[in-house]
Amino acid sequence: MSISPSREFEEPLTLSADFLWGGAISANQSEGAYRADGKGLSTVDVIPHGENRLKIKLGLEENLAIDPSAYYPSHEAIDFYHTYKSDIKLMAEMGFKVFRTSIAWTRLFPKGDETNPNQKGIEFYRAVFEECQKYDIEPLVTLCHFDTPMYLVETIGSWRSRKMIDHFVNYAKTCFEAFDGLVKYWLTFNEINILLHSPFSGAGLVFKSGENHDAVKYQAAHHVLVASSRATKLAHEINPDNQIGCMLAGGDFYPETCHPEDVWAALNKDRENLFFIDVQVRGAYPRYTNRLFREKHITLQTDPTDTEMLQHTVDFISFSYYASRCAGRQMTQSSEANVVKSLPNPYLKKSEWGWAIDPLGLRITMNTLYDRYQKPLFLVENGLGAVDTVGTDGQVQDDDRIDYLRAHIIAMKEAVVDGVELLGYTTWSAIDLVAASTGEMGKRYGFIYVDKDDAGQGTGKRIKKKSFAWYKQVIASHGENLN
Repeated sequence: MSISPSREFEEPLTLSADFLWGGAISANQSEGAYRADGKGLSTVDVIPHGENRLKIKLGLEENLAIDPSAYYPSHEAIDFYHTYKSDIKLMAEMGFKVFRTSIAWTRLFPKGDETNPNQKGIEFYRAVFEECQKYDIEPLVTLCHFDTPMYLVETIGSWRSRKMIDHFVNYAKTCFEAFDGLVKYWLTFNEINILLHSPFSGAGLVFKSGENHDAVKYQAAHHVLVASSRATKLAHEINPDNQIGCMLAGGDFYPETCHPEDVWAALNKDRENLFFIDVQVRGAYPRYTNRLFREKHITLQTDPTDTEMLQHTVDFISFSYYASRCAGRQMTQSSEANVVKSLPNPYLKKSEWGWAIDPLGLRITMNTLYDRYQKPLFLVENGLGAVDTVGTDGQVQDDDRIDYLRAHIIAMKEAVVDGVELLGYTTWSAIDLVAASTGEMGKRYGFIYVDKDDAGQGTGKRIKKKSFAWYKQVIASHGENLN
């Protein structure tokens, strides 16, 4: 007996008619106004620009107060708090169908543990989302994008403490109710796996002398995962139309060579990054964690209700992709270009900041995620950090960015033809902002140039780059015109 393929398989799969094109920012990298209208301090507000930045992000140096002699990029950023209307108008001019941003937890709850929210914070985000609605732009909103309330870091140790779960759920409930009807797509935690690689920026963790870092990180991870599941359950109860996603710092690890030990090293690095998503999509801890925890001397403190709670799984998987990674038996020559360490890949060119440029790696990563989970994907960060300059004619010629994005969009479309279900694509970033990795303004990602330098000096003037017009035609042609 022969089986005829369905028409679905006779024709190549393509981007869906309702595919969401757009761009992304985060509150802590764009809003500024860090104490305006009652906002409290968050972790990012105490991470300075300069040589101590990495140690603080890694939780290796306690830095719980603001040093008047240091420069903190988040305090002013690009002042999106006051320019959101004109900035969103520019995004609408490009034709955005979706705008990814985040809510600053400390704008709604300055200390993080209050019962009732700061109404000024509610009013601001409602105004942002209504401005998006005015242009038929769908908000895609992250609840926690690297900005844990500092009060909770100081008083309970942040995500070390199980008390954080209730505080986060109260915050999430407030958001789901206050912005119901304005926001349908939600992400619980940005790049959730960064908790393992950059513990303070990822989860507000500061290590004490002599303690088991892995035990602290995975205990915090457990609390984060339970909080995410509780928020997911709550969002679906408040409005069944809500779509809740997890968010991964994506990028597959290649083995350095075909030596079996290099292949095994790459597999383990992939597991390390996918651990969170395994739980958020499958609703339980993967079996490989039994050995992992035993060998790292980790004993999780759990509650009897946790097993059932983790079964409230996400609707889709969102992820960032900037570069693939490389792992081997020896990681001693690991590149310092990113907190997720990677061996150099001799077959790939690098960005000005040392990140491997690998469009095919995006297709590989998308196929890996879809094959593993069979859930819709949403590519919510993809872009090139580069030095952009304003020419004597007042123009910004960012051809390298156009080349990067073109190649990655082609790879993304190929993954869809492969059979990957993809909801949308938001570049990082919609507009220049403070780079999370280095705190620099000079590491630019946007379609819109912002006149600010690494010391925070400049007019803040917005200038459309060459890529602005290019991306506008990409969206208008539904990804067909990439020239």
